Amino acid sequence: QVQLVESGGGLVQPGGFLRLSCAASGIIFSFSTMGWYRQAPGKQRELVARITSSGTTNYADAVKGRFTISRDNAKNTVYLQMNSLKPEDTAVYYCNAQFGIKDDWGQGTQVTVSS
Repeated sequence: QVQLVESGGGLVQPGGFLRLSCAASGIIFSFSTMGWYRQAPGKQRELVARITSSGTTNYADAVKGRFTISRDNAKNTVYLQMNSLKPEDTAVYYCNAQFGIKDDWGQGTQVTVSS
């Protein structure tokens, strides 16, 4: 049974930071491409950042230079460090795991950036 459990979301002021974590079980984590996606109200889900099994990363243009994705294969956990947060970063953030044709999702964690 696959479980992707996100944590670390919350309310933060503009310019602040948060660190999201996604603990994975039931997958071959070290061989999976892990990603963070987000969905704001009334908008489609979009890719935020992704990291492959070899550590290659890619980011959405909107978050380049502010967000950093990383992974700890020993802990089966992927992280998203979010700095210099903006109101437009407000969304539900979802963890994603891809391995072959398997594509699994977490339930999401809310991030709200507001003064």
